[in-house]
Amino acid sequence: MKEASPSDAVLLESARAGDLGAFERLMRAHLDAVYGHALRFFGDHATAEDAAQEVWVKVYRSMGDFDGRAAFSTWLYRVTRNVCLDMFRRGKRQASPIDPLDLPQTPSGEFADAAATSADLERAVAALPPEDRDAFNAVALFGLTYADAGTVLGVPPGTVKSRVFRARRTIIGRLGLGPGGDA
Repeated sequence: MKEASPSDAVLLESARAGDLGAFERLMRAHLDAVYGHALRFFGDHATAEDAAQEVWVKVYRSMGDFDGRAAFSTWLYRVTRNVCLDMFRRGKRQASPIDPLDLPQTPSGEFADAAATSADLERAVAALPPEDRDAFNAVALFGLTYADAGTVLGVPPGTVKSRVFRARRTIIGRLGLGPGGDA
């Protein structure tokens, strides 16, 4: 029987007490979401890596300030979003679309199909209006509830729900899987 992994709250408390292993486990559990959001924001792997690194440094330095009123993932989304916005405002990094030529090229049919689908998906997400993309990322990448995403984004949960619905409909349409976009 597989042992259940510790919750974010348990890992965060251990990390606050100086357990670097707990912080590393917490980071590994959320690394893909942080990097994915940064990649969708900037469209550049190197910039996304820089942003993700800055997020984790900020989380480490400010984990004592996290009051636990919201879920850790909600707080992490807020930190990630703010780091990306701050980097963009500083002008050090410019948001740009993902270039499909930057994706790894491989002759493997199954991997190539997956890479093409991934590139198409990233282009579809990048083409969303910013407010729809933010709502979609909060819910799809970070797993936030509509209420938590609304709190972070400063809009009612119903607005988040409609933005996520609109984003999903547009993405499905752009991917040619149904109505709703520029297929």
